[in-house]
Amino acid sequence: MGVVIPSHRVRRHVLDVLSQIGSDVQAIYVVDDCCPDASGKWVQERCGDPRVTVLRHSENQGVGGAVMTGYQAALADGMDVLVKVDGDGQMDPRLIPNFIAPIVVGEADYTKGNRFYDLEAVRAMPKARLLGNAVLSFMSKLSSGYWDLFDPANGYTAIHADVARRLPFAKLSRGYFFETDMLFRLNTLRAVVVDVPMQAKYEDEVSGLKIASIVGPFLFKHLRNLGKRIFYNYYLRDLSLASIELPLGLLMLAFGAGFGALAWSGSVQSDLPSPPGTVMLAALPILVGIQLILAFVGFDIASVPRRPLHRQFTTEPPTDERKQAE
Repeated sequence: MGVVIPSHRVRRHVLDVLSQIGSDVQAIYVVDDCCPDASGKWVQERCGDPRVTVLRHSENQGVGGAVMTGYQAALADGMDVLVKVDGDGQMDPRLIPNFIAPIVVGEADYTKGNRFYDLEAVRAMPKARLLGNAVLSFMSKLSSGYWDLFDPANGYTAIHADVARRLPFAKLSRGYFFETDMLFRLNTLRAVVVDVPMQAKYEDEVSGLKIASIVGPFLFKHLRNLGKRIFYNYYLRDLSLASIELPLGLLMLAFGAGFGALAWSGSVQSDLPSPPGTVMLAALPILVGIQLILAFVGFDIASVPRRPLHRQFTTEPPTDERKQAE
């Protein structure tokens, strides 16, 4: 098992994080993402743990780029499970066994932290983070297809090596959208993802994530991934009743809303009430359209992957198979 620690402005905490990583971890990869504080050099000079390897980026690639560099190094070294822990002290390294357990016993391909299990701990969470996570979680459910998950931006994760090899590294988002984009890519592979309860500590660490600046870009990326996922799962790989329900529902909803708007506009201009037949002609397609869309959502919720992917593969995937996940 290998642990990947992206390192950017975490000089105050990274040594303490490293000291808490248990003996069950075989290798630790500290990725200095062109850190202005030279955290990679700081670790090399002050950490005597022989398991630690420092990797450096000549240019800042974001948390996603740092994690993928660590993943590639861990895969090259033959690690079977890859854990990602932030170096800012918010994630307790002593929880690593909890994250790898579902993978080791074959219940999951990927695990991620969820800070919302303990209601008492949630009260201590900054209000801005609570609101941001609620919005991001709903958007992530739509775009990723993992309706049973919460806290999508949580960066405490673990993944089986056989699944990591099948990820399209070149396509994954490099910035703060990395964790959410990872869920979308995992769904295209039909990987099983499980939430792991955890608590986070909020002290003097500095976060570069500004909610106001990411809402617009995140919304666009979520809509893009939602469109791709629906196309891949319901039209490219398979056709089902849900493949008909969604477009028919959207078409009827659009027709009913458009016709109703025109009828209402004409009624206002003529100062005469719309005939009951006109009202029904607008209302009925809207009601049926909503029902069809809800039926599609119900089918989508029931289609969350349940069979672990890594138990189905024992060898390296061919190049074309990885391209299918793009």
